[in-house]
Amino acid sequence: MADVKMEVLEKLDREDREKVAYFVTLLVNQAKYRSLKEEIEKRRREVERGEVLEHEEIWKQLNV
Repeated sequence: MADVKMEVLEKLDREDREKVAYFVTLLVNQAKYRSLKEEIEKRRREVERGEVLEHEEIWKQLNV
């Protein structure tokens, strides 16, 4: 289904694609996505500071 939607977007002219992008931005900024956006920003800052788990650290935490 995503492929079909992408095909539709590709058929739109530049101005209409910008309108779609504007409305998608509005949706993402709504409250139901705010917590997800905050989590992404938090993780982004952690990654920038190098605060990420290595593969081995994850397995050690899981005691596997």
